[in-house]
Amino acid sequence: MAKVTFNNRNNLFFQSLKKSVDDYFKTNNIKKTGNWKLYSKALILIPLCLTIYIILLTNTPPLAISLILCAILGMSIGSIGFNIMHDACHGAYSSKKWVNTLFGYTLNAVGGNTFFWKLKHNILHHTYTNIHGVDDDIAQSKLLRQSPTQEWWPIHRYQHIYLTVAYSLTIFMWAGVRDFEKYFKKKVYNTPISPMSWQDHVIFWVSKAAYAFFYIALPIIMVGWQAWLVGYLTMGIVIGVVISYVFQLAHAVEGPEFDAVGLEDKQIETEWAVHQIKTTANFAPKNKFINWYVGGLNFQVEHHLFPRISHIHYPQLSPIVKAKCEEFGLPYHSFPTLGEAIASHVRTMKHLGQKPVEHKMPQREPALAEHAA
Repeated sequence: MAKVTFNNRNNLFFQSLKKSVDDYFKTNNIKKTGNWKLYSKALILIPLCLTIYIILLTNTPPLAISLILCAILGMSIGSIGFNIMHDACHGAYSSKKWVNTLFGYTLNAVGGNTFFWKLKHNILHHTYTNIHGVDDDIAQSKLLRQSPTQEWWPIHRYQHIYLTVAYSLTIFMWAGVRDFEKYFKKKVYNTPISPMSWQDHVIFWVSKAAYAFFYIALPIIMVGWQAWLVGYLTMGIVIGVVISYVFQLAHAVEGPEFDAVGLEDKQIETEWAVHQIKTTANFAPKNKFINWYVGGLNFQVEHHLFPRISHIHYPQLSPIVKAKCEEFGLPYHSFPTLGEAIASHVRTMKHLGQKPVEHKMPQREPALAEHAA
């Protein structure tokens, strides 16, 4: 595959920003990893999921109550991914490696696999954000055209309409198809994976078997296949829609740029940190509930610049990053509300669904851009 590099010879922006961020932690005498604010989420979300799961299997509530519980279970599983798994897999949950490893396996517990996630997300997505040909996050399905340089199909004209339906399939495809494709093809998108150890192989198969037992076999035994199917689909659809929108609002919106790499090596003519700034956006930064629920992933600019810093610090780092962007003449993409970010995402996907012609990506509405600034 082609090699992508960044022009980091004069990385003045990141050097200056990193110094300011380091000074913040030193001045306040705090660690960059999690604290009780993060640990309390594990004490709330994990027991909540287990409690709902047990109730659904042993008490058979009325249909309406069961569906509500399945939806809440899906929302809670998504929040575990945002808050606990995500920080842990980045090494930001705790300063102790074994704690990060342990909580990272919450991904395996809900159908994913940490081995492939760390390559797909930590390395490919965080290094080559929005670069078609390398970033697997914008190559999830042929039904969705997520970059201006991707192949266009006539059905893409309607992708902004069926977007949510496509997102609802995310967890089913992730747990049941894509992980196995990566495993047997030995690559993530176009990137070959490093050899898996025997422990990695064992963990892959044991966790997939456990997922099949606890999410499929045992529920069917306990409540019957019809009740299981309705509940499983409800839970899975909620997970898929929630996690897809949260991650897509960071990059597939108006403002962030796209790039591509073909068969030849390519050098991005900016430093890596500047590339992250230009390809990433925040949303609803002042909404405390959203920030709590999505694990700080509404501060994606800060997360992409400092993925090994726990998300609980991002609200405090945001003014530092924004000021530094202004100092260096760089954009700081941010949508004031969740609704405005979703609307921008839909407009962006509608634009990307048009038959390719020589035109530029739409710009954000002036009033919105001024408000966000």
